[in-house]
Amino acid sequence: MAEDNRVKARIARRDDWKTEPMPEQHETFVLKRTFSDKEMGALRLGHIPQAMEDKWFWYTEGSTLWAHRSWTGHCIYRIDFKEDNKHIVTVNRDPEQYKCTSIEEDNVSLNKLLDWWTQTPYDHYNEWLSETYDALQKAGKV
Repeated sequence: MAEDNRVKARIARRDDWKTEPMPEQHETFVLKRTFSDKEMGALRLGHIPQAMEDKWFWYTEGSTLWAHRSWTGHCIYRIDFKEDNKHIVTVNRDPEQYKCTSIEEDNVSLNKLLDWWTQTPYDHYNEWLSETYDALQKAGKV
């Protein structure tokens, strides 16, 4: 079989990147969302950052997805996937690690991230541009 130039994807694991545990200051909410088998496959594969703009490292252990900021290793989201599509999200509330304090904002932000993360292949650069634009818009700069 001929060798091609594509990089073979491998499943990301906790020890592939610097990670910090979810802090004791956290909050939970229910994420009501369905995922196709293809989308769950993309999430289970996880993601190991490849560039500075690549702001997220995520991996799964069992039915739990752990999402960490790539530069700091801070755990921002933990998603415990449920068969009834009412997934339990634990979100970081340590103000030294994560500034958001609104479940509504986290629900919107996490859904946007999941829209990006379930794409095959994942496009970290356009996700970074979208996240940057959203932050500028929230700050009244655009």
